[in-house]
Amino acid sequence: MKFLAKIKNIQGKDITLEMADDINYQRVSKLSNGKHPSVEIELSDNRQISIDQRSKIYALIAEISDWSGYMVDKETPGVMKWKYLIETGRSEFSLSNCTMTQANEYLSWLLDFCFDNDVPFTTKTWDMLPNDYAMQLRCLEHRKCCICGKHADVAHVETVGMGRNRRHINHSNYYFMALCRVHHIEQHKMGIMSFLQKYHIKPIKLDDEDRKKLRIGG
Repeated sequence: MKFLAKIKNIQGKDITLEMADDINYQRVSKLSNGKHPSVEIELSDNRQISIDQRSKIYALIAEISDWSGYMVDKETPGVMKWKYLIETGRSEFSLSNCTMTQANEYLSWLLDFCFDNDVPFTTKTWDMLPNDYAMQLRCLEHRKCCICGKHADVAHVETVGMGRNRRHINHSNYYFMALCRVHHIEQHKMGIMSFLQKYHIKPIKLDDEDRKKLRIGG
């Protein structure tokens, strides 16, 4: 059962809603099998796709086209969109007027496709990609350098130190990023703060679940 409502107020965990229609509480209670009814809130995104999002999506599609041999102006956009809809079960959308949420979900899916299939990026395309938490997490998961996209290792922002056993340190205290061998060496030579400022990198802190998923001990 679905209802439409507007959020009137939010204070911590308390949310006040104004329902679009009256609700028959007895019917809701019956569906809840006599238990206290629970709800799932899904926010509607009324923002349209941004020029930046659209540019990044088409840049990735162009890279996939070069890698796959499809024609970027005729075949690749349709093929990738069809594949996305089949795999995710999402509804049909248009890149001309879809929401920012839809565009971001499609962009994330395209990135995962490229990483999973080792689709090479040109420097220009890689530089366009967002340097945010989701992107850093994706680079760590796929072991791709967050600067150049080449094969990477997990790098600690804080120096682990010589002679310390990485298996016995508390990784919950560290921030992480994925760096290839060349950029990892450069980071140690430059010093961490100068390195982060040069490349505008935002390393991320990982919770227990993410560290387990990424096979980072501790």
